Amino acid sequence: MLFPVIPGVFIAVSASVQVAMSSLSLTSSAFKNNERIPVEYSYSQYGCVGHNLSPPLEWTPGPDGTKSYALTVFDPDARPAGWWHWVVFDIPADVHTLPAGAGSGGNVALPKGTLQGRNDFQTVGYGGPCPPPGQDAHHYIFTIYALDVEHLPGVTSLTSGPVLLKVIQGHILAKATLVGRFGR
Repeated sequence: MLFPVIPGVFIAVSASVQVAMSSLSLTSSAFKNNERIPVEYSYSQYGCVGHNLSPPLEWTPGPDGTKSYALTVFDPDARPAGWWHWVVFDIPADVHTLPAGAGSGGNVALPKGTLQGRNDFQTVGYGGPCPPPGQDAHHYIFTIYALDVEHLPGVTSLTSGPVLLKVIQGHILAKATLVGRFGR
């Protein structure tokens, strides 16, 4: 069965993987699914007045065989191809939370061994919501992936969201999403 990862990008998954995908869940104490992301987690430039802090996130443990996690934040409503706000990978399997601000200021607040890639602001780390004013609220899709590898091959701080999705293909044991909304 083909499974949508982002608009226009699909991966093939078996029935056993599909069952596992429902066992993982992702939440934030800052906002509930399909609710507004608080302004402090929005971007701090281009007319946006947030603090550019990544929100606190928590997820349930992945299925047996989980050796690491990857995390992405993607806005499918931005420009024709969407906008990548955060790309994180090599999160150790025993980690199930990221505190507020973990994606800001380099890798200092991230668990040991965790790396961040490049967002569409062309910076490494978290880049908060900052949609054009006057548009309907955009959807920010936070996705956690439970992976069957401890370290992803060939990824660096230059790794973008689309590249990460290609690298994790075939390694996804489960995934969960949390959608936040933000407009101005």
